[in-house]
Amino acid sequence: MAWLVRIALIAGGSVAAYFVAPDSPNYTVVQGMMTVLLIAIIVLACVVLPRR
Repeated sequence: MAWLVRIALIAGGSVAAYFVAPDSPNYTVVQGMMTVLLIAIIVLACVVLPRR
């Protein structure tokens, strides 16, 4: 389970690096927000996409 969280945080960190410099004081907050947003998009895609 920890590796799923680690992958999500890495993805959130790479997206957050586009908007905020990694050495800024609020980088961890933006990284967390981007991680939650990415997880929400993945869950929404799983719900909305039709299954066969």
